[in-house]
Amino acid sequence: MSALRVGVLAYPGCFASEVFGVPDLLTMAKHIAGPTGAGYEVAIVSPRRRVIASGGVALAVSPLREVDVLVVPGFELVPGLDLDAKLGPLAAEIAAIRAHAATGNAVVSICVGAFLLAEAGLLDGRGATTAWLFAEDLARRCPAAELRPDHLVVTDTGVTTTAAFSAMYDFALDLIRQHSGVRVARTTARVTLVDDARTSQTPYVDARLLPEPGNDFARKVMRRLDQNLATRYDLATLADTFNVSTRTLLRRFANEAGRTPLEYLQSARVRRARHLLETTDRTIASIAAAVGYKDPATFSTLFATHTGQRPTTYRAAFNRSASGKVDTI
Repeated sequence: MSALRVGVLAYPGCFASEVFGVPDLLTMAKHIAGPTGAGYEVAIVSPRRRVIASGGVALAVSPLREVDVLVVPGFELVPGLDLDAKLGPLAAEIAAIRAHAATGNAVVSICVGAFLLAEAGLLDGRGATTAWLFAEDLARRCPAAELRPDHLVVTDTGVTTTAAFSAMYDFALDLIRQHSGVRVARTTARVTLVDDARTSQTPYVDARLLPEPGNDFARKVMRRLDQNLATRYDLATLADTFNVSTRTLLRRFANEAGRTPLEYLQSARVRRARHLLETTDRTIASIAAAVGYKDPATFSTLFATHTGQRPTTYRAAFNRSASGKVDTI
């Protein structure tokens, strides 16, 4: 099998680790595959002669060339950043992305590199993902994209997008699996201590970092629900608390928050349960009761629906202080 040509597009301010992460994993895979296995030819490319990455790191770059896969790393993006001011000076890179896609070869973005693909017009009508923290920003900027913010990697007709930072390894393992086979991909994951069984970024979402939608009325309802997580949900009682009819409550809350009070309450309960699973060794039944569920099995099903993991699996992955109690629910 011929070597797969991979180019990583470097540009000013890109994350240096995301420039080198995929090439380094491919290098490991090449060693594991051995001299008779599939190979990889990797180059750091740019339309510029000189690139300074994040943290002031100078990158040695090669001129743009034809490659089978073009990887676009992410950049330092913080809430409130003026994306127009950030992306405007990258017109040459965006043009290079668009030109590469026109050849029919694969394009991949890492993390918020998806914003460059969006500027190049590659996400219109395609499924896509990005870092969960900036998924709403991408949805607003590229409404024609079919955003899948829970996914780690999304591939749609030659264009691949990934979730934040370490999801570059999920993509790289997929690439190794396709080009070098399952054995090489699995061995590469074991040697490098990379998790090759992740399926979603949902368990990593920290809702405290997300802006909560809603105006004054919805926020007051949310506050009330937050303060009564263990209390049985009763729409009529909730409406009486705010001196409105149930119909008015549902309409105003939906208009301001984009969902129902019950949907918000369920997400708030899961958020609280996640905190308890991460920081205590309380039983699943105790945590279920603390967030309003008498039946641990019902709670476990709801938790899995929201996070993609059962409570016990979530605790095993994220709890660093539990005493090791076994709870099979």
